[in-house]
Amino acid sequence: MNIEYMLEFHKIREQWMGLALTEAAKTKIAKSVCILGEAELRKQLKDTSDARDFMEKNGTPPLASIDEAKEIMELAVKESCLTPYQLERIEKAIVAVGRLKSYLEHGKQFDNPLAYYEMNLEPMEELHEEIARQIRGGEVDDYASRLLFETRRDIENLKEKMRQKAEQIIRSNKEYMADNFSTLRSGRICIPVKKEYKWKIPGSAIDKSATGNTVFVEPLGIAKMHEELQILKQDEENEVHRILYTLTAMAADGAPVMYENMRVIEKLDFIFSKGKLSLDMEGKEPEINVDRRIRLKNARHPFMDKSVSVPLQFEMGEGIRGVIITGPNTGGKTVSIKTVALNCLMAQNGLHVTCEEADICMNSLYLCDIGDGQDMTENLSTFSAHIKNTLEILQSADGESLVVMDELGSGTDPAEGMGIAVAILEQLRRIGCLFLVTTHYPEVKEYASKTEGVVNARMEFDRETLKPTYRMIIGEAGESCAFFIAEKLGMPPEMIQTAVRAAYGEEKARQYRFRADEKAWADNGRKPSKIKKSRPVKKRDNLSEKFRIGDSVMVFPDKKIGIVCVPVNEKGVLRVQLPDKKIWINHKRVKLHVAAAELYPEDYDFSILFDTVENRKIRHDMERKFTEQIIEYP
Repeated sequence: MNIEYMLEFHKIREQWMGLALTEAAKTKIAKSVCILGEAELRKQLKDTSDARDFMEKNGTPPLASIDEAKEIMELAVKESCLTPYQLERIEKAIVAVGRLKSYLEHGKQFDNPLAYYEMNLEPMEELHEEIARQIRGGEVDDYASRLLFETRRDIENLKEKMRQKAEQIIRSNKEYMADNFSTLRSGRICIPVKKEYKWKIPGSAIDKSATGNTVFVEPLGIAKMHEELQILKQDEENEVHRILYTLTAMAADGAPVMYENMRVIEKLDFIFSKGKLSLDMEGKEPEINVDRRIRLKNARHPFMDKSVSVPLQFEMGEGIRGVIITGPNTGGKTVSIKTVALNCLMAQNGLHVTCEEADICMNSLYLCDIGDGQDMTENLSTFSAHIKNTLEILQSADGESLVVMDELGSGTDPAEGMGIAVAILEQLRRIGCLFLVTTHYPEVKEYASKTEGVVNARMEFDRETLKPTYRMIIGEAGESCAFFIAEKLGMPPEMIQTAVRAAYGEEKARQYRFRADEKAWADNGRKPSKIKKSRPVKKRDNLSEKFRIGDSVMVFPDKKIGIVCVPVNEKGVLRVQLPDKKIWINHKRVKLHVAAAELYPEDYDFSILFDTVENRKIRHDMERKFTEQIIEYP
């Protein structure tokens, strides 16, 4: 029973992962499960909202994949000499840290809590400058050191002398040459000599042409220069290695800081991926409750075109544990239950939902049995699979579960299927879980109308166009509309009556009314909805009373201790005196450490802590007499 595939949450997860950049964030998304802690879930949903708000006001964050740099840092820690390419990857990661830090710093003007992650990012300017100065274009730069510059200059000068020497020999011995220019063979400068004159040129035969008519000779004078060149190249290599080892050691020393930077980037990547998903889906933050209540306003399936999908209005809870949805085929029953369950599942993973408004309860389990659309010739196997799945659901479900079942009792004899459907519903009711099912059985509709805690719902059908509207109406039982459609398309009344008699009995046939009285036909034991509106939201606590001047508090995420100098204002922001500065910060990022009442006497003058000597003197004078001096506050 793969719930994610039944509800199509795997598609949400794939889209979500595609919006993350780091492997750590992708892995976290891949392993994400329903959050069962109320406080944690509210925090995750708040993070998603903060990320979306941040991007709407400050643009997309300059996050970058740092996975390669992370692996390279591990090599540096293990004392492996890093290559210029690897050092450039570290430099790019440091640049990414700096860009993200600036992005977050700019976001502080919007008082977004995510902006304060900036304090956890270290730009590592010294390492960045050294790598940028000494490494360029995937190579150690000539100016990385004076010795390297001079060595490479000597190498180029010697190479030029060797080329000039070769050209001089060619000009002086034209009659012996097979060509009028030198060439490079096996890393050595050679001149092309006709084979019959190879003994005329002092030197070593390095190679010969494919025909054998030309011998490539390294003249003796050039050979001596070549030996000097190899010594210079060895000096160059030694200096390059020294520079690379020095930069590697610097990278290793900075590894703890870099790892912390990467941890923050990965965390923000995860948070902002949720915000990006919300923007892509035009999502909204749902309200969360633990009162077994679900209310969705203008909900839609995330993968349906918003321009053509019909918004879903749905409510259950407040005494209603089960909703039985009936209506014609292709009327939207299956999409509706998937929309409800999928939005609930998204919310409990800390994601925004595709609803205008949503109040969603936390569920311990999501259990589903949704039809597989097999051919009628395989009804037995289909029914067996459904029953097996249903038994697993009944064994797993508890009072905090959400159960979704499509075409309950289908795939077998209608009478027996109806009986099994009612038995399943009764068991779900006894368990106390929330359940949402679709069915065609009229007996199941009757069961819902007579059973406490269970309510009917129907998918609306347009009798004029003979097409479904895909709107759900809770509190009313649906109908197949087969008789109405047959009648409207011209089936004689006596045939309609015969059909009604065969399906529902003589009494229903006598009660049946034709198009002249369609209202009577529509009357099928409907009852008004039992679902009540959600409870009023409790008023927020008075934030001004949360912290008092003089309270010792801990500031997150850096866990610094400070003292409150200005209490929380109407925007939820307070001012805290840290050891080196005063900051304004959101009250949610502050935790009480020691109350002021435990630290200071009742009549303690806090201006001693927070005010300057000059201001205290002026205030003292004002208390004694009039003064025109102005008190200046920092």
